[in-house]
Amino acid sequence: MDIRNAEPIHLDALVRLFDLYRVFYKCDPDPVSTRSFLEKRISQADSKILCAFDQETMLGFTQLYPSFSSTEMQRIWILNDLFVDPAERRRGVGGALLEAAREFGKATGATYLSLETQRTNGTAQSLYESKGWERDEEFYTYELTLP
Repeated sequence: MDIRNAEPIHLDALVRLFDLYRVFYKCDPDPVSTRSFLEKRISQADSKILCAFDQETMLGFTQLYPSFSSTEMQRIWILNDLFVDPAERRRGVGGALLEAAREFGKATGATYLSLETQRTNGTAQSLYESKGWERDEEFYTYELTLP
């Protein structure tokens, strides 16, 4: 398995997996908008997308967004997306992507990585915890939908 930065040549495979990821979270399939969204992320370099490959087959991806911790006064990365092709699960792909994200965070001087997952996603929670991620029991997450 090889972890690579997403590049424009990877878009077809990435769009397929990203759309499956969105469907997992109850979004309607939309490969056209997905392609546009991913093209912007790659061309504007405003996120970091790491992809796992076996030869030239993309197995999964993770996407991180930059942010900062005001209390730490340091860079942080938000691991916003992690998805492995359902046919490729149980091969260590998710763990390899988490490790690549950790190494990327360290290389960029980040103080920590953060992520959110659904409370019902026990499989993902088990993976995260097996890789040293700790559940935050102190803070709640709130959202405000903007019209």
